[in-house]
Amino acid sequence: MKRFVLSAPPNPEGMIHLYDKDYHYLVRVRRLKPDSCFDALLPDGTEIRVRVLSTVDNILIGECLMVSPKQVSQKPVPAEPVPAELVPELPPIALFQGLPKGTKMDTIVRQAAEGGVSVVAPFESEYSTAHPNAEKLKRWERIVREARQQSGSGTETLVRPPCGFDALLSYWESLKKEYERPVGILLHQEPLEKGSFHDYIRYNPDFVALAVGPEGGFSPKEVSLFLAAGFKPLLMGNTILRVDTAALYGTAALRIILLESESWTLKE
Repeated sequence: MKRFVLSAPPNPEGMIHLYDKDYHYLVRVRRLKPDSCFDALLPDGTEIRVRVLSTVDNILIGECLMVSPKQVSQKPVPAEPVPAELVPELPPIALFQGLPKGTKMDTIVRQAAEGGVSVVAPFESEYSTAHPNAEKLKRWERIVREARQQSGSGTETLVRPPCGFDALLSYWESLKKEYERPVGILLHQEPLEKGSFHDYIRYNPDFVALAVGPEGGFSPKEVSLFLAAGFKPLLMGNTILRVDTAALYGTAALRIILLESESWTLKE
């Protein structure tokens, strides 16, 4: 279901004001008029419904009809709770992505946002031909917003500023301190160790990071540093995947296995 992603929560009165591209999309493209309603997501994934009050002067003014108390402190109308058993709570998934060529990173960011990835961390690997460029961050943030609106994903996807390899490992070390049971998985083109997604996430992790290399994969030095930092190597099948395919394939497989974790068992 398509849901409009708000860039900011409503004000204390439960009102939103939308301008420019947001106004054009809702009023010119979707042809919303006063008294019509649309489904929306707050930045943190909270689902709300908005009633349009006015569209004059190129400003859409809307009233939030359903919103959680933590977002609006004055007279909120809570939404109907969704049964917990219907929506399993998954640990955050992070994609550590070696910067690929051309516009492939745009595709990877879009697919990650559609697939419910919580964090995308682009970094310059030894085999990367692209280099960190903070100016691309705004474009990736726009791609995330559009992807969430199209897919209806309730996960807030954060794209971190591109960084170097050492900075990425420092970020991983900070995550290991923040979470009790983090798991790092390194996608590799060679069978470095006999392991599987099921093996690595069987102990109920509270954070999962998946590292995917650029074209050419990771260098031997990078592999050694990942393993020293606690990452587990994983070979997916017997084919060599394109970098954007590997990111989609890996995160999708990981998410499905986590969603179905209560229905599978491992052979001892």
